[in-house]
Amino acid sequence: MGLESAHVSESSILPVRGRAVRPSGRHRRPVPSQLPPEAPALVLATLGDATGAVAELAALVQGDNPQIEVRLAGLGEDGKALTAELEAAARERPEDGVAAIVVPLLTGPHPVADRLIAMAVAASGASVTVTDSLGPHPLLAEALHIRLAEKDLARADRMRLLNVSSPVDAVILATVGGENAAAEAQPTAVLLASRLTLPVVVASLDSAPAVAEAAERLRGIGVQRIALSPCAVGPEVAPGLASGAASEIGAECADLLGAHGLIADLAARAYGSVLAED
Repeated sequence: MGLESAHVSESSILPVRGRAVRPSGRHRRPVPSQLPPEAPALVLATLGDATGAVAELAALVQGDNPQIEVRLAGLGEDGKALTAELEAAARERPEDGVAAIVVPLLTGPHPVADRLIAMAVAASGASVTVTDSLGPHPLLAEALHIRLAEKDLARADRMRLLNVSSPVDAVILATVGGENAAAEAQPTAVLLASRLTLPVVVASLDSAPAVAEAAERLRGIGVQRIALSPCAVGPEVAPGLASGAASEIGAECADLLGAHGLIADLAARAYGSVLAED
């Protein structure tokens, strides 16, 4: 989304539905209430270590799905912790079965995480299925909406959208993971814009299109009040990166998604969708 001019039409900065949000399949299938003992483990993979919000998230997944064996692995710098979790899961299951389903705790593609997960799977020698990231999905858009509302940056009551003025005029959906992650977030921006009835544009915290560029485009059509919505679970974003980007453009910033129940639901559904394909 290169900046051709600061004076652009409003329609040119609204999210573009470049491809349809997947209507079925990925992330849509809930986990069966009962699973056989040899069912694959759900291994949640996260950048960094396995503490803080991601540990709380794993606990939510386990609490909501006691029939699943849930494991959590931080990728660190070499992915060895994930390799160890996969090897442990394989030892507890038949040799001819799938040992684990790895669900990346990421809202979109991330080149570093993708590489470390692939290395860890290969090193484990186990039969493993790796799902796509958690987005795009309507539940992701809902979680982003809630995080905005918690900071009074969006209306929480969708039933009153036509009657109550909005606290902001537009939202920048901020991603990490490079230009590919920003492109993949476009359907989520469409879903969030539909919920908020506001322009939502995608920008990247670590590549193009830049947050400052998105803000300039919005202000070029008269937008004054902008909110930044980090489309990230947490460990993939350097501390202060999102809030710093918001401060630079004079915007308020919503919290990271963190240990949100809807994100836990998405992780479980990613696992359930793989089971449904077998």
